[in-house]
Amino acid sequence: MVVLLFSSCSNSTTDEAAQFFLKGNVQLQKREFKEAIRFYSEAISKKSDFADAYNNRGLAKFRDDDREGALADYTRAIELDPDFSTAYFNRAEVLLETGDAAGSVADLQRIEKQYRDSTFYQTRLGDAYVRLANVSQAQVAYDRALQLNPNNVEALTNRAALFYTQKAYEQAGEDIQRALRLNPKQDAALNNQSLLLARAGNFAEALTFVERALTVQPRQPFYLNNKAYLLLKLNRPAEALPLVNESLQRDSQNAWAHQTLGLYYLSQQQIPPALAAFRQAEKLDASVDQLYYYIGKAEQTLNHQQAACEAWRLGEAAGDEQSRQMHAQACK
Repeated sequence: MVVLLFSSCSNSTTDEAAQFFLKGNVQLQKREFKEAIRFYSEAISKKSDFADAYNNRGLAKFRDDDREGALADYTRAIELDPDFSTAYFNRAEVLLETGDAAGSVADLQRIEKQYRDSTFYQTRLGDAYVRLANVSQAQVAYDRALQLNPNNVEALTNRAALFYTQKAYEQAGEDIQRALRLNPKQDAALNNQSLLLARAGNFAEALTFVERALTVQPRQPFYLNNKAYLLLKLNRPAEALPLVNESLQRDSQNAWAHQTLGLYYLSQQQIPPALAAFRQAEKLDASVDQLYYYIGKAEQTLNHQQAACEAWRLGEAAGDEQSRQMHAQACK
């Protein structure tokens, strides 16, 4: 979560700007974000260089799903106070969520001396390195976060996801189990557990876990996609299609959802749209698990044997066993 800092205004407590600021803090604590924004704006109108008010208004906007507004306010707070470490931390959070992982790392590095012993700082640093595909640095950060606080559920969950992408499934499972013992409603951990179960072929049990994740975050696009994938595996394609379409509507850049859409079309013997969906997944993220196996299957069905063999060759090079088997069988 974003670190909160409620500092007091440099003027006396009777100053109007300070009074509006304090009212904003009360509303922020009550999760009345629009009211908090209104009070912080009043404080800023009385004191235009009120860096704390900009920072806290940014936090209220962030919590109210206004990422761009939050980014502008955090940036203004930093312009007013270049040593405002909390504003750097908060801006790093919103930069990460808006796709600027490099900018997030830069802000986090700027405040390393103040925050290096914060488990929350190390978790966010790990998240940013994951987005930059810097696995070793992400691992170091998550490990440090858990040294500082072994019960940091977010760090456990995110390190498990990193282990999963590295095919360290046993270690991923250990972290997920620890996270769920600490917080049985941790939606990301529930979703990750469903992925592990699906990988083992336990699709019905996996479905129960992703459905539990969706009770916490009903419109989360990754969870919607994972449920769609499991429904396809359980031969329930009619139920899967609306979910994967909603997932893509909410996040069109999710390569996994494009693969799931391709699997839906493949199950319906609609090969050209299946191949188009797989190729879109490849364009977005060629590392999606088993993607080249499915591309090869679609190309083979279209009698494009050379293209199929090339896809399986790429899958084999990426460590996909099914691609290796198909390449050995069909590409002598």
